[in-house]
Amino acid sequence: MKYIPLLLILLVFGCSSNKNLPQNTNDRTYQHAVQLAHTYIITDGHIDLPYRLRVKNFRLDREYLGIPIQTSEGDFDYVRSKEGGLDAPFMSIFIPSSYQKDLIEAKALADTLIAMVDGIVEALPEKFGRGDSPAMIEENFQKGLISLPMGMENGAPIITLDDLPYFYQKGIRYVTLTHGKDNHICDSSYDTTATWNGLSPYGFKLLEAMNQIGMIVDVSHISETTFYQVMEHVKAPVLATHSSCRFFTPGFERNMDDDMLRALAQNGGVIQINFGSSFLDPAYEKSKTANRQKLNALLEKKGLKADDPEAKPLIDKFRKKNPTLFADVQRVADHIDHVRQIAGIDHVGIGSDFDGVGDSLPTGLKDVSGYPNLIYELLKRGYSDEDIEKICYKNVWRVWNKVNEIAASS
Repeated sequence: MKYIPLLLILLVFGCSSNKNLPQNTNDRTYQHAVQLAHTYIITDGHIDLPYRLRVKNFRLDREYLGIPIQTSEGDFDYVRSKEGGLDAPFMSIFIPSSYQKDLIEAKALADTLIAMVDGIVEALPEKFGRGDSPAMIEENFQKGLISLPMGMENGAPIITLDDLPYFYQKGIRYVTLTHGKDNHICDSSYDTTATWNGLSPYGFKLLEAMNQIGMIVDVSHISETTFYQVMEHVKAPVLATHSSCRFFTPGFERNMDDDMLRALAQNGGVIQINFGSSFLDPAYEKSKTANRQKLNALLEKKGLKADDPEAKPLIDKFRKKNPTLFADVQRVADHIDHVRQIAGIDHVGIGSDFDGVGDSLPTGLKDVSGYPNLIYELLKRGYSDEDIEKICYKNVWRVWNKVNEIAASS
């Protein structure tokens, strides 16, 4: 086996965390939740590990020499994944919108991140495996391996239609059409420019090509107009790999409203709930904004800037006295409840956005060891084992297999 650098060792061995556990772990319902988490495959539609490692100049061929690494860093590692029952985390091949200025550079970044994921699998085949299909993941699951399927967040690297089979062969199985800005494919929910008023002419062609090759269309991040155009023209079910319900966050277009959920259900698709507190509860943003304003006023009164050495103890003291109000695992379950009510139990899954939403994760779901807590909450609300199985992976598998079936018949 090739030399494994320190960062990869920490990725694998990490540290067990009890910050997600309920106080009464002797609760029979909780014990059942843990059992289900390890009996069923758990797939998570979106984990930003590759880009987090890339930011830290991760290389497989040398020891990491950057910022000191602690085992509590990040949201994902092997030990915590095993603790939480995570079996198929989709590794996000994330392309920031800034790369849309140079699409060749965007493609090069995608290649780099894909190579990083491949390198982890190659270096640690006793712990990780590729995740190119549901069948492959199921086989890995029987062997005790964690599969690393990949999805591309922002289709910027797909410069021409020839790039689609190129990335499919490399293991990409879904494409989030855009990210924070309109790109050459479609408009973004975060961008008010409305460059194309939905899909671009190229975007329509790409949508058809994705259906033909068996690439899942991810409708997270796209504008509402784009979403309905996708629904009208797509031939296969879609995923919203890391989105939540706008019912709880009025005005936040990044989430899906009830009409969109109904359209998603009619399409046969699945929304995988995002764990970021800003996606779950507007109280989080209000709390964060209020605290920021109070802290800025305090620093200004003292004649300090935030990066001044003298400001650090003052900031630390302020944050202890004024904690941000995070969402919690119950609110995540509320979003799942809402999807079940509007679209049905067959159309909801898990898309945490771990390593992608910073320190905004909800209480009880602070890292990948926490999935049993969500299952526990759902069991307490009357969800059946069959319901849990659908949420954990069956719903996504149905979409994925249908996408493959439609491609095979094209």
